[in-house]
Amino acid sequence: MTDEDKVFKALADANRRRLIDRLHERNGQTLTQLCEGLAMTRQSVTQHLDLLEAANLVGVRWKGREKLHFFNPVPIHAIYARWIRKFERERLDALATLKRTLEGESHD
Repeated sequence: MTDEDKVFKALADANRRRLIDRLHERNGQTLTQLCEGLAMTRQSVTQHLDLLEAANLVGVRWKGREKLHFFNPVPIHAIYARWIRKFERERLDALATLKRTLEGESHD
């Protein structure tokens, strides 16, 4: 499985996306903090975090006895650059052309 496949697999689950959102809001949380307010067992959260770590979407740092989790946006940016931006460019170019046409500007 490629790194890209791991990212897509990790993002396919709503619970993992929720964990990423929570880390995006407040980075550097412990497992206990991440479990707060979730309708999941600690073991389930751990399994989701392991998959996010394998996809490099979450990194960890030990601070004494605490394991802190941090969101890593780089793999999502790589997905954007590879899969989204190229489709977006054509649409944005079409909108810019439409704008110029409607405003009577030349294409120079």
